[in-house]
Amino acid sequence: MCGIFFSLSASQHVYPTEKTVAWLQNRGPDNYQTHQVQLNCPADPQGVGELATTTVYLTFISTVLGLRGDHVTSQPLVDADSRSVLCWNGEAWKVRGETVEGNDTELVFRRLIEASKLRNGDNESEVDQATKTIVRLTNIINNITGPFSFVFYDGFHGRIFFGRDCLGRRSLLHSRDEIGTLKICSTCDGTPSVPFEEVETDGIYTIDLSRLSLQTHPTDSSTLSYQVEVIPWSSEANPTSSLKNPIPPMNQALPSSQPPALRISSPCVERLEYELRRSLDTRIRNVPRLGVGSNTKIAVLFSGGLDCTILARLAHDILPLDQPIDLLNVSFENPRVAAALKAKSEKDNTHMGSIYESCPDRITGRAGYGELQRVCPDRLWRFVAVDVPYAEFVSHREEVIQLMKPHNTEMDLSIACALYFASRGQGTIHTTHDHTAAYTTTARVLLSGLGADELFAGYGRHGVSFTRNGFQGLINEIDLDVGRLGKRNLGRDDRVISNWGREARFPYLDEEFVSWTTQTPVWERCGFGTAEIVDTEINELDQLTESLDPEKKSLRLLALKLGMVQTAREKKRAIQFGSRTAKMESGKSKGTQLI
Repeated sequence: MCGIFFSLSASQHVYPTEKTVAWLQNRGPDNYQTHQVQLNCPADPQGVGELATTTVYLTFISTVLGLRGDHVTSQPLVDADSRSVLCWNGEAWKVRGETVEGNDTELVFRRLIEASKLRNGDNESEVDQATKTIVRLTNIINNITGPFSFVFYDGFHGRIFFGRDCLGRRSLLHSRDEIGTLKICSTCDGTPSVPFEEVETDGIYTIDLSRLSLQTHPTDSSTLSYQVEVIPWSSEANPTSSLKNPIPPMNQALPSSQPPALRISSPCVERLEYELRRSLDTRIRNVPRLGVGSNTKIAVLFSGGLDCTILARLAHDILPLDQPIDLLNVSFENPRVAAALKAKSEKDNTHMGSIYESCPDRITGRAGYGELQRVCPDRLWRFVAVDVPYAEFVSHREEVIQLMKPHNTEMDLSIACALYFASRGQGTIHTTHDHTAAYTTTARVLLSGLGADELFAGYGRHGVSFTRNGFQGLINEIDLDVGRLGKRNLGRDDRVISNWGREARFPYLDEEFVSWTTQTPVWERCGFGTAEIVDTEINELDQLTESLDPEKKSLRLLALKLGMVQTAREKKRAIQFGSRTAKMESGKSKGTQLI
C-alpha cells in the first residue's frame, strides 16, 4: 500500500497541503520521498500552431507501506538514464501470468522502462516509435494481475501515464484548476473551488507533453492546456488502441429446463472452493512481519456474516498455526437506538444490557467467532470488539467526511465510519472468561468479503429481479452490479481503511476469481429456480441444504462443507445497519441525502 501525489504545472513545483501530507504518511508510514522533474517542452503560446519552448514542473511524491519482499523499496522510483519516474500503489500478484516473487514495484518499473526504451535500430519516425512504445507500455499494464493505481512518467518520450485497475480497488483522484495545474493524488487535496474527482476505471490515461499550449492573458497570468487521452479497457482489445479487459462478459446462458438442485457434492461448489482458496492464498501467504512484538499479520473485517467467515475459515487452512488471526468486529453507540432500548427496559422493568453487545453484527460476530473456535480449535482467534461511543464518532466525523470525498452522502458516511473504526483495529479482547484487555491489532493486511454479494446474487434486489423476470432478469441485475464495481465505492473504502497504515485485500475480487464466476451459469452460483432434492432418502445434510436461502447458495454450501452450519444460514445485512452507523443523528435522514 502506498500514497501517491503528482502535479503538473507551468509556474512552479506544486506540493500537497499539510493535511494531505499527513494522510499520505498515514497510508505509507515506512517511507516518504519527493522527486522533481523540470522540463523544457514545446508549447503553442497562442494556440495557433506556432511552437515555442516553455518550462513545466513535474512533482512526484510517494509514501510506502512495506508489504512485499524482504525490504522496503523507496518511491518514487527513478531511472537515471531516461529520467522516467514511477509512483506505484498496488499489488502485482502476477505479470504475464507468472507469479511475482519479492518486490513487485521494482519489477513493474523495470518492465515499463524496458518497454519505453528507444529502439535505435528501427528506422522509424519519432511518432511511429512513440506509438509503438504506447502499445508496449499498455501491454505491460494489461498483463498485471492485482489491484493498482499509478503515475508513470515516460522520460524517453515525454508522456505521463496514470490510472487504476479496471475494478478500481485502489484510490486515485484528480483535479485541474483554472490555470491548468493538474494534481493526481490518493486522497483529496482540493478546495471547494477546485474539487477532486475519482479517476475513472474505463482505461489508462495519458498526456503528451510535446503537445502543450500555454495561453498568456492580459493580466500576465498563463493557462496551461493539454489533452488527456484514454486508452480504454475493452472486451475485445485492439493491440494499437485499447486494453483487453481481464473480466470477460457475463455468461448470458439460460437453462433449457429447470436446473438441478445445488448440493455440497455439486461440481461448482468444489470449483468455487478451489478458486477461492487460490485467490486467498495469493493474498495472505508470505506477508512480511516488520518490527518486533505480535506475530499477527492477518486480520478480517468481521461481521460474522457468510462472506467474511468463509475467508477466515479458509485462511486457517493456509496460514501456519503459530500465527493468530484477528477478527475485527465494530459496534456503535447509536443515540436513537440507545434511547429506544432504554425506554423499553424501563417499561418492562428489565436490565438494558450493553448497547454494543446488542448490535446485530456483534451478535452474529460472536456466533461466527464461536463457530470458528469449534471448527478450528488449534488456532488462536482473537475477537476484537471495537466499541465506538457516540462522542468518539462525532470527534472523528469530519475526518471521515474529508477522507471519503468526493463521496458525500449520508450512506457514504455511515459505511465509511464503520470501515474507518473497524480498520483502526483498536478495541478489547477476552484474556480469560471474565476479563478483557485493551488491544490493537498489529496486522497490516485486512481481509474483506466485498464482492461476494455482487457475484453470487446476495442482495434482496436479486431475488426481486428473478421473481419479476426469471433467469434473464437475474443475469441482468448481476451483470449491472459487476459492471459498476469499478465505478462505485472501492476508492472511498480504500481511503478510509488505508488511513490506519493497513491494506484491505479482496479475495472475491481477484481477476481470475471474478472471471470464473461471471462465466459460470447463474443457476450454479445461487439457488433461485433450482429443483428440490427429491432423493428417496434425504439425509440430514440434504435437509440442511434445502433449508438454505437461495441468495449466494453455492457459498452457503461451501460453508456447510467447511463445517460451519450456522454461518451457512446467516442472512445478508448491510454494514451500516449491522454496526448501527445508519441514521446516527436523525431517524428521518435518507441514505442519498447529501452531507
